[in-house]
Amino acid sequence: MIYPPHLSDKNGHLSIGSHDTTVLAEKYGTPLYVTDEQRIREKYQSYYDALSKYYDKVQMLYAAKANGNLAILKLFASLGAGADVFSAGELHLALLAGMNPHHLLFNGSSKTEADLSLALENKIRVSLDSVDELNQLNALAEKAGVIAEVSFRVNPAMDVPTHPKIATGLATSKFGIPAKEILSAYQAALDAEHILPVGLHCHIGSQILEIAPFAKEAEVLVSVARDITDIGVKLEFVDVGGGLGIPYQRSTDPIPTPAEYAAAVMPVFLDGIKSIGIKPEFWVEPGRYLVADSTVLLTRVNSVKRSHKTFVNVDAGFNLLVRPAMYDAYHEVVVANKTGPEYSGESGADTRSLATVTGPICETGDIIAHDRLLPPIESGDLIAILDTGAYGFSMSSQYNSRPRCAEVMVNDTREALMRRAETITDIQQTMENLPWQK
Repeated sequence: MIYPPHLSDKNGHLSIGSHDTTVLAEKYGTPLYVTDEQRIREKYQSYYDALSKYYDKVQMLYAAKANGNLAILKLFASLGAGADVFSAGELHLALLAGMNPHHLLFNGSSKTEADLSLALENKIRVSLDSVDELNQLNALAEKAGVIAEVSFRVNPAMDVPTHPKIATGLATSKFGIPAKEILSAYQAALDAEHILPVGLHCHIGSQILEIAPFAKEAEVLVSVARDITDIGVKLEFVDVGGGLGIPYQRSTDPIPTPAEYAAAVMPVFLDGIKSIGIKPEFWVEPGRYLVADSTVLLTRVNSVKRSHKTFVNVDAGFNLLVRPAMYDAYHEVVVANKTGPEYSGESGADTRSLATVTGPICETGDIIAHDRLLPPIESGDLIAILDTGAYGFSMSSQYNSRPRCAEVMVNDTREALMRRAETITDIQQTMENLPWQK
């Protein structure tokens, strides 16, 4: 097993930072998400340093949808990050975390009137996804007596090497305005009395493990920037989105680095803006890259069943981690209380065998890991699911009326809850008794 640097085997147990995961599981219960704050700091700094080596006007916008816990947003705010927000809830939390409103971008293809009004009220820039949305925002801004600063999200019609459900720059995607139509959209924005176009935005997809698509995206954005500058748009920022992936299978996946990303993208961007004669801020929206490997999901083994294969039944399912069911995503799993050499085949006979880790949800697709080589497992053992910091809790649900689990943050020797576990009362709390029912 190849671990990220903050995970390790200590005395036969999996540790995160300086903390024994088995001790954390006993203290807080399972299922349990555990996040290492120092790992997030390291990932953020490496990304920022790689970009700022080339340019002095870099702004990081954390993709809040990846993991919207307030503690994590506060961490990014303390590092100087803004955020890409996709809802009124994410905007509220970003402001509560202390993020600079000037470095928030309200994104999305289907914003409500209330969403747009909230952005105006808080002086948040809006990434527009259609001319219809432009007209709605202009009318609301006129009513409020303000000027709305906006960008448009351009669709570059790019096919990228990732899962189709997270490829957002395809010509057939619901996101963005086709590049061939973007000039007329900016002209409409210039003509609108209560709109000021100040940015250009794009996002081609998520979990991309090749660098070349990002350089191609930069070429498209530079071309669009030239055209809209020619008609009078004064660009204050160019937002290239996020999408840099992580190696969920560390033994086989490519491991792209921020340095490689910056070396491919920044020369294209810098040569382009120099030829245009502008110097906008360079905005980038990493999410998964910053938080995914910081976190493990700890889950207790309820039972082991041997039928046509060995099923290891645990107390976390796709209610807490939907990625395997939704995307056929791969996550490494570790028996957290059996990590010593006697369990890994490194010392003596290899006692491992194939097992499939399954959750408690009433769905055939509730499978966390298919056919993994694991040591002998029995009820009560602790399984750690790796790389769950992005799109783990943030995509969780209360399906089967199961309360969502707690989240813990560790930082050096410290530990604390950053979200308590829900209870059945929490699930029931928003339900109403109908007047005609006893």
